[in-house]
Amino acid sequence: MKYSQEMLKELAERIYDLDAEVYAQLGSSLGRVFNRDREGCVNELVNLMNDRWKAHQVRSELALISNMARTVSDKEMRKMIMREYNSILKEVMELPTSFGDGDILNPEMASLNTLNLKKRFGEKDHLIICIGRTYGSGGNEIGFKLADALKMNYYDAEIFSEVLKRLEAEKDAVQDRAGYDHVMKPGDAPRAFEAAARMTIKERIRQFSRYHGLSKRDAVFFNQSDLICDMAKREDFIVMGRCADQILTNNRIPHVSIFITAPLEQRIRRIMQIHSEMPLKQVRQTVKKADRQHTRYYHYFTGKKWGDAVNYDLCINSAAYGIHRSVDFILKMLEQ
Repeated sequence: MKYSQEMLKELAERIYDLDAEVYAQLGSSLGRVFNRDREGCVNELVNLMNDRWKAHQVRSELALISNMARTVSDKEMRKMIMREYNSILKEVMELPTSFGDGDILNPEMASLNTLNLKKRFGEKDHLIICIGRTYGSGGNEIGFKLADALKMNYYDAEIFSEVLKRLEAEKDAVQDRAGYDHVMKPGDAPRAFEAAARMTIKERIRQFSRYHGLSKRDAVFFNQSDLICDMAKREDFIVMGRCADQILTNNRIPHVSIFITAPLEQRIRRIMQIHSEMPLKQVRQTVKKADRQHTRYYHYFTGKKWGDAVNYDLCINSAAYGIHRSVDFILKMLEQ
């Protein structure tokens, strides 16, 4: 289905109106994702939906809206809001620029494995699912759909944004090393940790105070750790990456840890389907560098090997199941 600019604008207006309705029901600015004027927000949403590099941000905004919508106390109103949310989500996922339009399934591998994981949660413990994933394996889509199926909150870049608020730091000044948003950019390739820019003495003193004497990456990580542990005391949720599995393990907080990956060539093929304008050589290089970056990040903060099966409850080859059946697979595991 082809989407005209008018159709995209109508979809953007529905997203804005959904957010406004959730805000009205909650009566708190905490429930508002779009705080600016309607026309400006709608135009920004349309621009995002037209941009293959940024279209995933629309899904992240929807995740925030759904997280807040599930806290609406009136059951009938909540049901009506979630019905509209589901309708909007379906359209967003069908957009040509949506990252969810390319599956990872390899039909030749789609008949493997069973798993039995015993329940470890007490009555007062929240269900927390930590998902690590390789770039191009469909892990983000699996996590997002799993959260929707379980009616749970879904967190990814939202955690990084909240940490920046805690640190009173500008987004441009601190890069999200645990996420993938900065990885795929035309003519760009990921780097693990960039060299610090030259700063004046006053700027260094100001940064020293803001980050409590730590480097930016360490300050972000430790604040991120505190935030994840605080969240674990309050709610059920799914969190993507960010060493959350080891953070919760170190704090003895029950959780389920999952790692999602797929063969390199399958992941490259999927990225090529989604970013068809990218040359094969650049995609291959980017995927490999993204893997190296996350291997270094995970080892730096945990001392463990990223993707090593011994560190997870479940490792899934998404090429063997595809996105939807991977979600079904995890749901069946949780039911046991």
